[in-house]
Amino acid sequence: MKVVLFCGGYGMRMRNGEGDVIPKPLQMVGPRPLLWHVMRYYAHYGHTEFILCLGYGAAQIKEFFTSYSETESNDFVLRDGKVEMLSTDISDWTITFADTGLETPIGERLRRVRPHLGGDEVFLANYADVLSDAPLDEMIAAFEKFGGAASMIVVPPQSSFHIVDVDDSGEVTEIKPVSDLPLGENGGYFVLSQEVFDHLPENGDLVADACTALLKEGKLFGYRHNGFWKPADTFKERAELEAAYLDGSRPWAVWERPA
Repeated sequence: MKVVLFCGGYGMRMRNGEGDVIPKPLQMVGPRPLLWHVMRYYAHYGHTEFILCLGYGAAQIKEFFTSYSETESNDFVLRDGKVEMLSTDISDWTITFADTGLETPIGERLRRVRPHLGGDEVFLANYADVLSDAPLDEMIAAFEKFGGAASMIVVPPQSSFHIVDVDDSGEVTEIKPVSDLPLGENGGYFVLSQEVFDHLPENGDLVADACTALLKEGKLFGYRHNGFWKPADTFKERAELEAAYLDGSRPWAVWERPA
């Protein structure tokens, strides 16, 4: 399946200073950027045709891939001045770079790359700013069994805040962590059919417009995942992922697991 990755946002909350102009997808986690980790996840499951919806930082993202050095993260042999790779990261990937605008909503970015999907009735999509160890094969199989038009991963609430219930007199009757609520958050990993475009207006939103419309028709599936899921939406979150990578506890790196 083709994988659509939304890479055009400014990533303002991730910046750590006025001089930080690196687009969010290229913020580093270990020796490679966030976007690379997301793509390696999909490639591990055999999905190596990527469509990058570019906007802010498009030139930098293009430069990263066009000047990509396999020797930085793979073993190789240097013989007679020639490099012989013992393994590779992206040599079997197909990447379409599509400029979808600077201020474009997610839904419109998806509409603009529809021609690149070809005849694929079902495809994958991701915000490209969150890492997870969710079992992609199971997610796809569950979606196909459900028989709907779209699905999203649903993860436990991530907030550390507490909700407080107050009665009419002002007495607090309950304090409960948000994480204890029987609700979930949209985790940003989608399995979509072409039918989603029937509910996606010009300059619309993928979730607020298309997914909400499909929900009303009983065609939206939610895959619950209680395993590892962590966004990299802020500088602090990215730093936490960096620390996890460096100490070896990186559950999102499913490609590193023994076969």
